[in-house]
Amino acid sequence: MPEIAPISTPPLPPGRDAKLRAAAEQLEAGFLSEMLKSAGIGKVSGAFGGGAGEEQFASFLRQAQATEMVRAGGIGLAEHLFEALKERADAQG
Repeated sequence: MPEIAPISTPPLPPGRDAKLRAAAEQLEAGFLSEMLKSAGIGKVSGAFGGGAGEEQFASFLRQAQATEMVRAGGIGLAEHLFEALKERADAQG
């Protein structure tokens, strides 16, 4: 049986995959940040807490921790999101 030649597809716009991957990683970092918040990371501790200021800046700390978690490999959510975004972008042409 003869081989079927692959369908030629137009080249992808430069940087499109990088933008999709960055968006997927930001979504995973946001998800992880919320998970850390639910776990109590950055919660003000009793009498030695810094008050409202500490509470406000705790969200920045959680976001930075979540971003570093994603850079270290995360939980794999970014990869699934990237593939879904890429598939959708390819389908739209």
